[in-house]
Amino acid sequence: MSKEIVTLDEFIIRRQSDFDELTGLLRDIGVAAKIINREVNKAGLVNILGIEGGANTSGDTVQKLDMYANDKIIECLKKSGECAAVASEELDSFVEIPPVLGKKAGYVVVMDPLDGSSNIDVNVSVGTIFGIYRRLDPQKPITMADFLQKGTALVAAGYVIYGTSTILVYTTGNGVNGFTLDPGIGEFCLSHKNMRIPKSGQYYSVNQGYYLKFDVEMRRYIDHCSDMNYGLRYIGSMVSDIHRILFQGGIFLYPNTRKYPKGKLRLLYECNPLAFVVEQAGGKAVTMRSNRIMAVQPEELHQKATIAIGSPETVAEMEAFLDKYVFKSY
Repeated sequence: MSKEIVTLDEFIIRRQSDFDELTGLLRDIGVAAKIINREVNKAGLVNILGIEGGANTSGDTVQKLDMYANDKIIECLKKSGECAAVASEELDSFVEIPPVLGKKAGYVVVMDPLDGSSNIDVNVSVGTIFGIYRRLDPQKPITMADFLQKGTALVAAGYVIYGTSTILVYTTGNGVNGFTLDPGIGEFCLSHKNMRIPKSGQYYSVNQGYYLKFDVEMRRYIDHCSDMNYGLRYIGSMVSDIHRILFQGGIFLYPNTRKYPKGKLRLLYECNPLAFVVEQAGGKAVTMRSNRIMAVQPEELHQKATIAIGSPETVAEMEAFLDKYVFKSY
């Protein structure tokens, strides 16, 4: 007997009670992901690879495809009338979206439109990260406060990974589900239901090229991982690394360095949305000072953070290891 195919749209409709007005927003993101997937797959054939000619607020060089993805997602989010404004890693400030038919939109979206985009030139997986917050007061004008909410206020979050297959993974706080794009019918189909991260794992993911720039406590922990024969896996695209850990278990680390004493990853655009997904799958996400990522109060749109995220027992092991050293110096 053939397995029933459930598309993303059908899944959203069947679980309408979980989504409230999010239905249109999630479908808009799904449409944008299909378009971006098409462009990523043919990026080597058209003139959208390479440098856009500037740097974003976080100091990263902006790739042409980054801005394409950024503009395409915003364009798609204008359709349903559910999104009032968007904040992106690629933009200095948030962008308001005009109302549709005079409707007061109840949500704002934060996003990293193309995480790891520098990898496209060498055909390595990249991804889109998104988070959705409910507006503080839909009857009032948009303000920065609508975006500077803790991760615990997220109503939905997820990512799309553009790899050997294109997969959209998201949560609305009721577990995590993954949908694989079937190019034959042009639809995301339910392929990974109720995803759960292993309680522990034998893999660690960190840019070990920065080893000498890490604090001594983190270097000791990395040495410990090596001594335990944990496998080092680092792709350089956070979406790709987190996606692997969701299936295989382990820990992803992006500690502070001398150059980035507060960390480098963006709290709003990368850390909070992925922490929501991982926590909903049974995992754990903390800063290097063992604060829950989603409980950190953002002070600015492009705030940076350190992060340790992955299997709950593996992250707890890291916290216990660092506790022997790092907190004694604070």
